Amino acid sequence: MKWYDEAVFYHIYPLGLCGCAKENTGVAESHFDKITEWVDHAYKIGCTAIYIGPLFESVGHGYETIDYKKVDCRLGTNEDFKEFVKHLHEKGMKVIVDGVFNHVGRKFFAFEDLLKNRENSRYRDWFCNVNFGGNNEYNDGFSYDNWGGFNLLVKLNQKNPEVKEYIADVIRFWVSEFDIDGIRLDAADVLDFDFMKMLRSVANEVKEDFWLMGEVIHGDYSRWVNDDTLHSVTNYELHKGLYSGHNDHNYFEIAHSVKRLLDICGDKRLYTFVDNHDVERIYSKLNVKEHLYEVTILLYTLYGIPSIYYGSEFAIDGKKEKGSDWNLRPCLELSDYNDYYENNEITNLCMQLGALKKEYPELSEGKYKELYLRNRQFAYGRIKDNDAIIAALNNDDEAAAFDVPLPVAATDVKMLIKPLSDDARYTDIKAEVEGNMLHVELPANMGTVVKLL
Repeated sequence: MKWYDEAVFYHIYPLGLCGCAKENTGVAESHFDKITEWVDHAYKIGCTAIYIGPLFESVGHGYETIDYKKVDCRLGTNEDFKEFVKHLHEKGMKVIVDGVFNHVGRKFFAFEDLLKNRENSRYRDWFCNVNFGGNNEYNDGFSYDNWGGFNLLVKLNQKNPEVKEYIADVIRFWVSEFDIDGIRLDAADVLDFDFMKMLRSVANEVKEDFWLMGEVIHGDYSRWVNDDTLHSVTNYELHKGLYSGHNDHNYFEIAHSVKRLLDICGDKRLYTFVDNHDVERIYSKLNVKEHLYEVTILLYTLYGIPSIYYGSEFAIDGKKEKGSDWNLRPCLELSDYNDYYENNEITNLCMQLGALKKEYPELSEGKYKELYLRNRQFAYGRIKDNDAIIAALNNDDEAAAFDVPLPVAATDVKMLIKPLSDDARYTDIKAEVEGNMLHVELPANMGTVVKLL
């Protein structure tokens, strides 16, 4: 197994977590002590890898890069980040950063040269479709391709050999200077495929098991996830199913997505999440808040690489307002949640599931097998050789009892999730082997995970 195939990620948007100024004025701040507190917390709840980003010097939200080789001054220094990575490696954790290679900010050195020297700039071909007969809202006297209709995000020409070599050099620098373990590629769904092949070649060169994971929304994920381009992509298809499948009381949607993606991607594990810095918090999306318990079980036990977005282990809200994402990227203080480890249902569940991922190889290596499927009940196994773990879920507002075919021979079960309290929500859970079936009884809006013995 590669480290990433059995990882549990903790995702940090550092500019938000640390309450940094939304515009970079050049005023230096230092926040890596706070970020380190949070990664120690992530370690405590069983996470084994950190995705932190955007991280490098930018104009505002982090994706308008100014300098790929300088940590954003609103967060700290290169030396701070270097020590941060060292701290994580000492704990046995891995670190990946955002690679924003599709576009740059307008203060990026090559674009500033284009603004100054126009047709005579040696960097004019670093950018896409520069047209000196056009103009834009900045009154540059020329136009250019951008990302998403935003001219503050200037599209790089990924077919230009100089651009390719420049980005390759950036990756080599990140590994030699900071010792990172992988990259999450921003806007991978619009990256040039030959460019991504170059990135894979550099990844193979810089470090053993260096991981490339791409942000891809829609499409046939196998176009990106293969032996020539990326190791993984964001599983937005399953992300949608995880909340809408519960809101609609329709486990068929989730089960269909799982099977479809396994057919498409085979044994390539996708990056599984319930929310992130671009989408509303899962707790805000769920009509029945108790469904977060089942969603969390699915996140950890389905085939994939699970990721927790900072704060969602505490079941916090977060909705977009007037088109702004900043509510999704809040400044949080860990001290506000100290009692959640023992008293919050979701925090405690994440801790337990994180520990199970480390203890039971079935949850990382095991084959997925659908065992029972109704609109409101769902059970599946993760099977490795003659060992199996079963997750069983009930999204109904009433208790449910159902029989699940055993995927391997068994005479007994071990309940893997311990109750948080003596509340009937937990104590009424039952699972026992009856012949060649597993008889399951679940209260309303509840799930469980069992090991067959």
